[in-house]
Amino acid sequence: MEAYGELLAILILLAVVVAVIARLPKAEAVDHSKAFRRRRVMNWLPLGLTYAFLYMARYNLKISKFAFEEMKGADGGALMGNDDFGFIFTVGVWVYGSAFLLNGPLTDRFGGRKAILVGAGGSAIANLLMGLGAWSLLNQGPGHAFIADNFVMVYSVLYGINMYFQSFGAVAVVKCNAPWFHVNERGVFGAIFGILISLGIYFAFDWGYYIVGNIGLAEVFLIPTALLAIFWVFDFFFVQNSPGEAGFEDFDTADASSGDDGPQLGPVAVFKKMLTNPIIVTIALVEFCSGFIRQAPMQWYRTFAKQTDGMLHLKGDFIYDHWGMFLCVAGISGGVIAGIISDRVFQSRRGPVAAILYMGVTLGSVALYFIYDMPVLQIGSFSLAPAGVLAIIVSMCVIGVHGMLSGTASMDFGGRKNVGVAVGIIDGFVYLGTGVMSLTYGIVLPSEEFDADGTLTGPVTDPANWSAWPISMIIVGALGFMLATRVWNAKPKGKKAAGGH
Repeated sequence: MEAYGELLAILILLAVVVAVIARLPKAEAVDHSKAFRRRRVMNWLPLGLTYAFLYMARYNLKISKFAFEEMKGADGGALMGNDDFGFIFTVGVWVYGSAFLLNGPLTDRFGGRKAILVGAGGSAIANLLMGLGAWSLLNQGPGHAFIADNFVMVYSVLYGINMYFQSFGAVAVVKCNAPWFHVNERGVFGAIFGILISLGIYFAFDWGYYIVGNIGLAEVFLIPTALLAIFWVFDFFFVQNSPGEAGFEDFDTADASSGDDGPQLGPVAVFKKMLTNPIIVTIALVEFCSGFIRQAPMQWYRTFAKQTDGMLHLKGDFIYDHWGMFLCVAGISGGVIAGIISDRVFQSRRGPVAAILYMGVTLGSVALYFIYDMPVLQIGSFSLAPAGVLAIIVSMCVIGVHGMLSGTASMDFGGRKNVGVAVGIIDGFVYLGTGVMSLTYGIVLPSEEFDADGTLTGPVTDPANWSAWPISMIIVGALGFMLATRVWNAKPKGKKAAGGH
């Protein structure tokens, strides 16, 4: 019943968001018909939900950690400890980031529709294999001894394959939607992108923990496999690359491709064009910081709470028990606020919103440093962790930045013709930052130790040994803020003046 309550709270919030967006005045120079708007929803909704379930099929590795770490590896230690998870996740995110060098140009050439079909299909197969591996470990199935003895290698390979196909997701979403949204209404699309990310995080964490706790470890991989297969079918029948392919008239979106009616440039020429664009490069560097900051609380707060529970008693507080819901609500709020402010206050400029939100990231991280080791607050029968509150605030700000830059600025400055490569570069830097985060925390955070009874012990249980967690967020957050201020006034320029529709 608790899961239904969480979902109801999110649906109510989404209803409020839809009502607010629907009441906003139409963007300047944009006048779509009702039929066009309805068909646009039918295009981005299945595509977006597929992207959300790709998140569920991506972060299930983190969810599985709590079950895998209770199983013994070949050396007698946890099958997946902090350092093992850090290594496997680093392999995955670096495969994800580097895959954009290939998948960005492929998406520009073949279209977002084919990209999402390949990405969802490949990720479903990789998750199927990881689920079968987990089933084999639990049930002494075929190959269980080999998997147990080579767990890190096996899951690094499988997770790397998963993340290669996952990298088609963001590129496909942005590539498909670029021809459907005018620059002046893309702030709202940035809000939609943030909502989709947030729903994916909710599915991944709260549904994922429920699955592991009530259904089984293998199913945390197998259920996303089934969901991706279902939405693959929806995408096949409903998603189109452009209004023209859906029976409507294509229109000038007023982005960097405006007025560019020439042939598609080759991938090398496009990469050169993007990498010599100081705005694209600066946005990519800001998103490197976002990749680090976004995952720092998302991946590590519950681990910190669980492993220091003997001293701080954070495990089981309201935020810990509803982590996915809080991340979802924070992401929806951050994305909607960022998108509306960008279009309505800053004339569709993305830099000011990113800078303001990064100021929030930095100040929130500073506050976290001073209170992260504070025990849970007990208010009657209600418990609340101060560190959890700040982790959610930081997440709200950085998800807003990510939706605004990867989901929106990439369209603006890459243009609908080259947006695949632009997203590839920008989102590649996101996951480069995530890889640096994962590798860094795998090194600087304490490793698990267990006593003879299998109880967690040693430095990892003392919050004083976790200070690197908030300190790194302060440093990277300040860097992100300084970089974001450099694109404060940036707006896309096409080869001709923006047109309407």
